[in-house]
Amino acid sequence: MNLTKTLDFNQDAYLKRKTITKEQLQREFDYYRAQKLLEKMLEDGLISQTEYKNITHLNRKSFMPSLAHIMP
Repeated sequence: MNLTKTLDFNQDAYLKRKTITKEQLQREFDYYRAQKLLEKMLEDGLISQTEYKNITHLNRKSFMPSLAHIMP
């Protein structure tokens, strides 16, 4: 007996890749750099955990990174 599995989705839509603009890529990079600097400041005791969270929130508003939702 042979079993065949069918997929219920639009294959053409699935195969299309989302392109990212240079501006979006720059925002992602700038956000990443800002967060790394912020993490270093937290590690060095220059800011509190509360300040870290507040500044992270502001960074996400400022840079509008599309990948922020998957970042810690």
